[in-house]
Amino acid sequence: MLQTPKRGPGTPGLGRTQPCLSKSCREAFRSPQPSPTSGQADGTIEDSQQLDIQKLKEKRDMLNKEISQFVSDRYSVAELAGHVSQLHEYNDIKDVGRTLLGKLAEIRGVTTKELYPEFALDVDDSTEAVGS
Repeated sequence: MLQTPKRGPGTPGLGRTQPCLSKSCREAFRSPQPSPTSGQADGTIEDSQQLDIQKLKEKRDMLNKEISQFVSDRYSVAELAGHVSQLHEYNDIKDVGRTLLGKLAEIRGVTTKELYPEFALDVDDSTEAVGS
């Protein structure tokens, strides 16, 4: 009959940790994020938020222009969504292929680069992700 060892309070991972005796453990917690009252006036925060809002509006306008350009080039939103979906599928398949190639290289005790010629793969294309 197997007996499991008895674990006492000194067993690592069980029980309470020893209290910290250094000065840093007794100090009050300080957040790494500055509080609004610590050196920043409310106006500064509002200015920062307004700047963020302005940047987001500019990005939205830029994206709307890009969409308009695609539409004027006779691309449909559904067609573009289909292309994006196909690119994601391609990248997923490529990732699986890389994983299998890595496993085979591990089994054979060689680098994946050494296997590329055997499978007629281009080494320069190995790290490029399409559509990423």
